[in-house]
Amino acid sequence: MLKETLTTRWLLALLASVLVSSAALAADKPNVVILATGGTIAGAGAEATNSATYQAAKVPVDKLIAGVPQLAAVANVRGEQIFQIASESITNDNLLALGKRVSALVKQSDVDGVVITHGTDTLEETAYFLNLVVHTDKPIVVVGSMRPGTAMSADGMLNLYNAVSVAASKDARGKGVLVTMNDEISSGRDVAKTVNIRTEAFKSPWGPLGMVVEGKNYWFRLPAKRHTMNSEFDIDKIEALPSVGIAYGYGNVSDTAYRALVANGAKAIIHAGTGNGSVSKAVVPFLVEARGQGVQVIRSSHVNAGGFVLRNAEQPDDKYDWVVAHDLNPQKARILATVALTQTQDSKELQRMFWEY
Repeated sequence: MLKETLTTRWLLALLASVLVSSAALAADKPNVVILATGGTIAGAGAEATNSATYQAAKVPVDKLIAGVPQLAAVANVRGEQIFQIASESITNDNLLALGKRVSALVKQSDVDGVVITHGTDTLEETAYFLNLVVHTDKPIVVVGSMRPGTAMSADGMLNLYNAVSVAASKDARGKGVLVTMNDEISSGRDVAKTVNIRTEAFKSPWGPLGMVVEGKNYWFRLPAKRHTMNSEFDIDKIEALPSVGIAYGYGNVSDTAYRALVANGAKAIIHAGTGNGSVSKAVVPFLVEARGQGVQVIRSSHVNAGGFVLRNAEQPDDKYDWVVAHDLNPQKARILATVALTQTQDSKELQRMFWEY
């Protein structure tokens, strides 16, 4: 009887020691929250050979996390399912809801970083939106995949592992919202989806900020534009986003799309122009008219690898009171315009914001 009592006590003491050690190990690791929104990274195909044909937004966040058990060695990870949609269907209301949740989380002392899993079609837009409106120096990392988890050579597992690793890293603090795809760490402000099939789809015209290899970050440059903590925009003060539309410039273009956007209540039109944001002579008269009605006109470029629009080149922007989008592609110009219009209707102020952000 005495021997059994001593054995029981020894086992209880050992169990208590293990629990204390486990708690200590957990306390030493950073805490990362994964917010899942759907997309290809949560997608599933019928066969392993289906890398481009599949259904997005099928796998819930708990299964995503369980599918990468190595995350437990990097951080204390928990997940929340914010949405379960393909990213081409994300709305302004979705952006606001996501931004407010991220803002609430980064204010918590027990959260060291946030990862957002996202469909790739509008990943760059969400990353830039968060970069503009969330005030924190804690890492926020947006991640997706180009292949569903059911496909051969699926990229989602490693992308998610890298995202959590970056979000858990102290050296990722203060660098704005980041995107981790294909081992690269990119600025959410710069990066864009440049191809729709390959795993190296996301590129910045100015290059990545760094690389993440086997859980270690290697940095090469820093963001130059205002973001997060230094932004004048604050998600906690934004309750609605105004309508901003994009119209595409091309040979033989008419002003039909521009007229439709204004008729539908657009507060600004992003002109996705050719070359240096060029505007066809068939479109100029209506854009001048629209600006006279109070609609902001913002010239961008649909050049894929770094369109850079110069003010008063191609068009007399000062004369027409138009704004140029600097190096932002049309979809990112739309994001900045819709955020900026919550602050001002002044075209000169808008132009300043396009230079600074």
